[in-house]
Amino acid sequence: MNTALKPLVEIRNVEKRFGGDGGFLSSRQPEVKALNDVSLSVDKGDAFCLVGESGCGKSTLARTVIGLHPPSNGEILYDGERIDTLSQQEKRPFTRKMQMIFQNPYASLNPRMTVMQTLEEPLRIHRPELSRQQVREKVEEVMLSVGNDPAWGERYPHEFSGGQRQRISIARALMLDPEFVVADEPISALDVSIQAQVLNVMMDAQEQRHLTYLFITHDLSVVEHFGSRVAVMYLGTVCELADTRSLFATPRHPYTQALLSAIPKMSEEGAGHIKMTGEVPTAMNLPSGCVFHPRCPHANDRCRKEVPDFLDNGETQTACFAVEEGRL
Repeated sequence: MNTALKPLVEIRNVEKRFGGDGGFLSSRQPEVKALNDVSLSVDKGDAFCLVGESGCGKSTLARTVIGLHPPSNGEILYDGERIDTLSQQEKRPFTRKMQMIFQNPYASLNPRMTVMQTLEEPLRIHRPELSRQQVREKVEEVMLSVGNDPAWGERYPHEFSGGQRQRISIARALMLDPEFVVADEPISALDVSIQAQVLNVMMDAQEQRHLTYLFITHDLSVVEHFGSRVAVMYLGTVCELADTRSLFATPRHPYTQALLSAIPKMSEEGAGHIKMTGEVPTAMNLPSGCVFHPRCPHANDRCRKEVPDFLDNGETQTACFAVEEGRL
């Protein structure tokens, strides 16, 4: 792992709960335990990927890191300074450094604003000292860098394709020259051919602007191409953490093995596909012990009663008693 670099973003024992308070129709709503004691660090220059099934808490973690959701417990640090307890005014210097690309570009772009108005807005809020001409020049420079035509400026989001809209969203995220970009499944709503174009735009932006990414996805083939490090999440819990090459070469956690076995392989015709049994537990009623034990073929009584700690296996970190005890 890249331990020589200082972490740009640190997530320490973060938990996120939704509900649990009195509602209109009931005295108490069920509490959804979306994130459970999540700890990660993202080094400068990383393309850190977060993977897992739908509903495992990936997007919740992304929104919590960027500040859209306050954590219920734990700490979030940016470049060594804790930011989750800051007021909105105190957060403004960090807002310029931390930007987000959302999954659905049609929903994240204001339909009543032209592309030019959308891209000018961050500069007018955070860089009021810039003249109108300087703002226009900055917009055109960023649009060209992501493969957009500056002539699009007077058009509205509904006039573009999905891939074009996502490139506009990427341009908006880059307007303030951020250091850290959270990308929440930015290509999942796009055609496969367009996905490659958007990924290439993001990789070029990382190289040219020295960006650090937290990249959320459920597409493991994208992770292998794009990521430098990977964290695998299951039911709000990180179960394995590794650099990309190690994760794909020697996955250790049974959930990671099952995910990787599900990647289509034309040469093997499905050989070695691990089929998980049972239903995914609900985040409103988490299993005792290891959250994966109801679906794990290697689970024993210890797995059902105790929560596993991370075991450092050199290039990977795994929270699994079967790995720790040599049963897997």
